[in-house]
Amino acid sequence: MAVQVQLKIYEGPLDLLLHLIRKNEISIVDIPIASITEQYLAYLELMQGLDLDLSGEYLVMAATLLHIKSKTLLPPEEEEGEEDDEGLDSREALVRRLLEYERFKNAARELEEREILNRDVFARRGRSTPVTEVSFEQLSVFDLVSALQKVLERFPGPSVHTVVQETASVRERMTLILDTLHRRSSVRFHELFDAARSRMDVVVTFLALLELIRIRAVHAVQKERLGPIVMEPMLSLSEANAALEVDAQGDEYGE
Repeated sequence: MAVQVQLKIYEGPLDLLLHLIRKNEISIVDIPIASITEQYLAYLELMQGLDLDLSGEYLVMAATLLHIKSKTLLPPEEEEGEEDDEGLDSREALVRRLLEYERFKNAARELEEREILNRDVFARRGRSTPVTEVSFEQLSVFDLVSALQKVLERFPGPSVHTVVQETASVRERMTLILDTLHRRSSVRFHELFDAARSRMDVVVTFLALLELIRIRAVHAVQKERLGPIVMEPMLSLSEANAALEVDAQGDEYGE
């Protein structure tokens, strides 16, 4: 039975737009609608090709972008009418949503990054020991999709459809990834696909990775902007295997 990854667990359509805006290094208040719309639709096509279950919100956002793009492509009217105001209002409304959403995301990230010691535990005051802080870029599932695109470029699509027996399930690939991470402590994202022999192998590995991130068995870090994405374990091997068992039981009972 195929494993369905609910993308809504990870991100939403506004997250994808913010990812594209950061990737293209443009201002939220001055979005090149035509270019962003094409990139947005390309992401949706890739995610649908990976059998990721897209919520209706993504399609609504795609329709909104196409509507705004169509307005920008139409020749200007001699007299400004309600339609022009409608197109302008749609774009301004989208910008307002993005700005508000970005503020909430930044506030949530600041709360998350507070030291757990000061937030949940009250320690005896004393001389503080200097600690070397290691910062890393906040990653989203769309950063992983971008990295996946580079991996898929190694496997051009076949000109004809060939039926090939699947050699590994997503569940088996999850176990393999966990073993690799705990043996090496950390692995670069692209190295997880070095043994892949086909696009199907790449897709299975990627879906397994998303499932491991979902159950919080592993996480992705990027220690510098545009630097390599590194996968690291968040649980011990025994804890991760126990989480896999619980997740498998949930799938069995349809939870």
